[in-house]
Parts: sequence; C-alpha cells; structure tokens
Amino acid sequence: MRRVVVDHFGGPEVLRVVEDGDPRPGEGEVRVRVLAAGVSFTDALIRAGTYLGGPKPPFTPGYELVGVVEELGPGCSRLREGNRVGALTVWGADAERVCVPEAYAVEVPEDLDPAEVVSLIFPYMTAYQMLHRTARVKSGETVLVHGAAGRVGTAVLELGALAGLRLIGTASARDRAAVERLGAVAIDYRNEDFLARVRELTGDGVDVVLDGIGGAVSLRSFRALRRGDPLVGDPGGRLVVIGNYNTMAHGRKSWRGWIEWYPATATVWLWGLLSPRRRVIAYRIQKLRIRHKDWFREDFFALLELLRRGEIHPVVAERLPLSDARRAHELLERSAATGKLVLVP
Repeated sequence: MRRVVVDHFGGPEVLRVVEDGDPRPGEGEVRVRVLAAGVSFTDALIRAGTYLGGPKPPFTPGYELVGVVEELGPGCSRLREGNRVGALTVWGADAERVCVPEAYAVEVPEDLDPAEVVSLIFPYMTAYQMLHRTARVKSGETVLVHGAAGRVGTAVLELGALAGLRLIGTASARDRAAVERLGAVAIDYRNEDFLARVRELTGDGVDVVLDGIGGAVSLRSFRALRRGDPLVGDPGGRLVVIGNYNTMAHGRKSWRGWIEWYPATATVWLWGLLSPRRRVIAYRIQKLRIRHKDWFREDFFALLELLRRGEIHPVVAERLPLSDARRAHELLERSAATGKLVLVP
C-alpha cells in the first residue's frame, strides 16, 4: 500500500509518498481501507511541528478519514467487515489502509458522499461541540467567531444560525461577502478594530468568543466578552480557546509566534481564573473524544441527520489522489474559503 510520510518538520515539501506493507490490526483495532482523508490547517500545524501533543517524525499525517472495515483485530465485537466508518485519527489517515481503535470508529451510511462526510468528523464536529458542549450556547446569544471564512468558522456560522444565535465573524476583506451570506456580521480584521466593532454592535460585549488564533487575539477577545452578574445568576461571557494559528508562518514553525503565544495565553488563563464574571475554556477535539466517546458518537449522528435534511452544506473544494498530498498542503492557505480539501486514495 501507499502512505504519506513526514520524516522531518517543515513546509509542504517534506511530504512524500512511500510504499509499505499493509498494517495488521492489534487488540481492539480494525483495519480500514480509506475512501477519503481530509486535509486541514491542523494537518499543516502537525507537519510544521507546532501542534501541541503532536507526533515526532517520521509519521503519517491525516486528521480524519472515512473508509471501509477490511479486517477485525482481536477483541473487536461491534463492527463487521464491510462496514463503512469514520474516524478522527489526529494523524495517520493519509494512507490507503489504516488501523484505528474500534472504540473511536463511528458508523457512516453508505449512501452519503465520503468526501462530504469527512468534513463532519473534524470541521463540523469541532464547531458543534464548541457551541453545544463547551460554550453551551442558548438561542438569542451573540457569538464572535474568529476566522469565520475557514472550514471550522463556516461550520460554526451554519450551526449557529440553526441554533438561533446572533453571529459576528472576523475575516479578510475578500471573504467578507461569504461570511455575510451565512448570516453573520463581518469584521475585516486587517482594516477594522474587532474589539471596537464588537462594542459598537453589542454595547456590552458578546456572550461567546470562539478563538482559534490565540496569543494577543485571545487577550483582546477576553475584553470583548459581556460582563455578567453572578448575584442574579448571570455568568457572563465565555472565551473558548481552540488553537494557536500564529505559531506558524509561511507553512513553517514560527518561533516568534510561539514566544508571543505562551505569555499571552498564560495571561488570558489567569484573567479567566480571577474573573468572577467571565470564563476561559479550552477545547481540544481529541481530548474530548477520549473522555466522552458517547458525545462524539451522538454529535456525529446529529450532524449526519442535519446533512441528510440539507441544513448544513459541507463543501468539497477539491478531491486529489494520495500522490498529490504535497499539492493539497500547498493549496491549504487559499482553499479555506472555497471548501474542504480531500485526499482520495
């Protein structure tokens, strides 16, 4: 079989495709023939070596997959050969065959497009869980979404509209129209002060900020939160920190970004601890999946139902063969606003 390998951290040029033997499933694992593997900005962070808790080279990247079960390892009882499944792998999905724990594989209907379904496993799952499991939003609340034109941001806007939220999204000027088409108020983060605009739009701040940028943006996002009143049971605003976008520049690890990210992140966590009216919460999909396997399964099935009803619209920007993994990573920076990149072995 073929698989993608990163043998040292760096830009897209470090990706290469190698021939390897078929993996054999271990205890509690199933071997899956991959039908679609998603390519996301998180894959680029892992490739560049800036993803917290990521693997050390050599490794195979690939955060999520949809495939068909080919072989059951010892101790497997729920799945059967021939079942179509989806799995959040974090890394390892960019291959023709992959072994995944049976406990983390979720059943996928065979009549749905694997490339569309793979978008549910990471971008839409992240958006859904941030809104409903972490921030616990309520209809009528106001949510500020950073990076609103990206895949996770777009999913948040779609799901937020279904939940009855008032949405504000930061994006570049070229993506403004796309954000507004999804019902959000767009803020051009390059030419507008998002904190000033939020205060102008809301008066007292937003109920929730979803921040995948981190660092100095988190500090200003905290200040954008509405102050509650604990005396009357109003907990105030919630800042959900989900990433460290600025620790990578031009496809490579940015030491300057890391140096800026750590003290700013520590400061915003301290503010959250000391504030009786505003909270700071971390969200990491792979950690929540381990602690709450039932949530992952429930939320995935909820997203499948929304997809069937045509209430969410995962967009596939391009389907590329496994041999074009490098090109997929090169396309990442300009594909976010147009749809999901998918490798099809």
